Amino acid sequence: MLYKRILVTGGAGFLGSHLCETLVYEGHDVLCVDNLYTGRKTNIADLLGCPNFEFKRHDITFPLYVEVDEIYNLACPASPVHYQFDPVQTTKTSVIGAINVLGLAKRCKAKVFQASTSEVYGDPKVHPQQESYWGNVNPIGVRSCYDEGKRCAETLFFDYKAQHDLKIKVARIFNTFGPRMRMDDGRVVSNFICQALQGKNITIYGDGLQTRSFCYVDDLITGFTSLMKSEDSITGPINLGNPSEFTMLELASQVIELTGSKSKLVFEALPSDDPSQRQPDISKAKAELQWEPKVNLTEGLVKTIEYFDAELSS
Repeated sequence: MLYKRILVTGGAGFLGSHLCETLVYEGHDVLCVDNLYTGRKTNIADLLGCPNFEFKRHDITFPLYVEVDEIYNLACPASPVHYQFDPVQTTKTSVIGAINVLGLAKRCKAKVFQASTSEVYGDPKVHPQQESYWGNVNPIGVRSCYDEGKRCAETLFFDYKAQHDLKIKVARIFNTFGPRMRMDDGRVVSNFICQALQGKNITIYGDGLQTRSFCYVDDLITGFTSLMKSEDSITGPINLGNPSEFTMLELASQVIELTGSKSKLVFEALPSDDPSQRQPDISKAKAELQWEPKVNLTEGLVKTIEYFDAELSS
């Protein structure tokens, strides 16, 4: 195996820390960069003593001068609570951050991976969502800073490929969950689990019939590395997620059962621009990467509940 110098931006975040862990254990020399806006040092605490791991606090809206062979660009707050707190900075992280990462990749002749999102599809009118679908996105809504920022980042990646022959990989990430999610990120899995473990009412927005597809983090990271290792002709964008679809009511029911909670359901108004359906078509990932999720929702929830139970206890 050829060991590489790999930069992971957003490497102290939920997904980034799991990716760093995988790459370090494969023997690569990993540079984790994060401004710790939503990332946490505790996520990478077990890696700090590894000789092939280095952490650098840095904001990618400013240029970074390092020498690397590959780059995974995961830097950007991904939950509505966090990306809506400072929407201008969110857009800057996606767009200016992408420009800086692409400039670094061009100088180093490095292969570069962009963590895009299923949010580029907006509130989809096509179900399930295929990569060929252009989306239904509100350009001036409360979620636009994230949705349009990620769409623009994809544009930049493909323009750099066309103009500078850069080796790029673009993954569109669907809902992912697992250990190291933040309790305050406002995402449905962390919300439901924390509320259930604390005996609080579980908050359902709208009627609870809107659907999501939940991918366990280990499966997603395998998808990342499979895409990065694939032939240069496989650029994406490619959907990575679990195609099994659940309503919010079904998810809440599972969480209550697995935690043994006596929590009741309470219903509140649906947030603006909240998609009614979200389900990936992963035919492309199956065909080009031989990848599909292995962990089902119940298995993943058990592991995630154990993590949050320990977090709340401490």
